[in-house]
Amino acid sequence: CDNNMKTAIQVVLAVAIIVLGYLLWESIQKPIRFNKEKDRIESATIQRLKDIRTAQLAFRSEHGRFTGDFDSLITFLKTDSFSVVQAIGSVPDSMIEEYGTRKKAELQALKEGRISRDTIRLSVIDSLYSATYPIDSLKFVPYTGGYQFELGAGVLETGSKVAVRVFEAKVPYDVLLTGLDRQLIVNYKETREKITGYPGLRVGSLEEATNNAGNWE
Repeated sequence: CDNNMKTAIQVVLAVAIIVLGYLLWESIQKPIRFNKEKDRIESATIQRLKDIRTAQLAFRSEHGRFTGDFDSLITFLKTDSFSVVQAIGSVPDSMIEEYGTRKKAELQALKEGRISRDTIRLSVIDSLYSATYPIDSLKFVPYTGGYQFELGAGVLETGSKVAVRVFEAKVPYDVLLTGLDRQLIVNYKETREKITGYPGLRVGSLEEATNNAGNWE
């Protein structure tokens, strides 16, 4: 009976050791898995936000403003074109040396008729993205099953009364990291909000002129 009791205790202790070992291992692996998955999701999302910024800057170059509507932005990318000034002919090296800079030499060459300029139109989408870029997906946050970035545009007045065109595209971590460990999301969100002022990823701002920077930069 004593032997049986002793054996039972040993089995219980062995199981307890295995369970505690697993819990310890899991406590170490959980944040490792979280960070690996978080980094993968953030990397894809940051690239998408950079692509949105590129599109918005192109939109402003043609229309003088940003847009707060993805449909307008995507239609612009698909159908519009840039005005590009193309130089015809070349400036001799001797003129560059004579006038000090290429710009001055080009101006003189234009006056003399050695070169000319022509304005052409180039497709926006072909100029900004690869031929295989999924342009219709620009508005969707990666790995979220179809969630769209929050997009806005407006005008800010600086302290010196200068009107500045601004835009913002963002996604909160509660959406971006859905499915990962809830407590780790809360911890990470609080940390990032203290650093960047927003609990998620964002490019641009509707509240301050940020030169269209991303809050990861």
